[in-house]
Amino acid sequence: MSAASDYLENKVLNHVLRGAAGAYTAPTTLYAGLFLSATSVPTTTSNLEAGTLTDEVPTAGSTAYARTAITFDAASSGQSQSTATVTFPAATATWGNITHVAITDGNIRAAGNVLFYGTLTTAKTVASGDTFQISAGNMTVSLA
Repeated sequence: MSAASDYLENKVLNHVLRGAAGAYTAPTTLYAGLFLSATSVPTTTSNLEAGTLTDEVPTAGSTAYARTAITFDAASSGQSQSTATVTFPAATATWGNITHVAITDGNIRAAGNVLFYGTLTTAKTVASGDTFQISAGNMTVSLA
């Protein structure tokens, strides 16, 4: 994933180019969130770019969905990889067709800021009883 949200781009630019003190404070914990395709993949991508979280997996009806903490290694050559397998709670109801993942600074659904986001290589429909995982090293964040 190499797309940064407008929120993060603005914070970094102000910090680096303007020396704006306090322009950005890194979160102590990062979270992975799962997103469904809206009416189309470009719509979901646009929503994540703008920080609109309406396409996140719903929690209504006790689906057991929750954002899950994720960690990354030290950046090298402009990229960083996830360091451990991220396992989301087992679905207790159908979550739908997962098409996107985002790294956020908040652990509560539809809250916090999107930092980075990307489209999954292969969409995954999560049905009741399924567990969604991101294997260690399978999420790479890069700056182009």
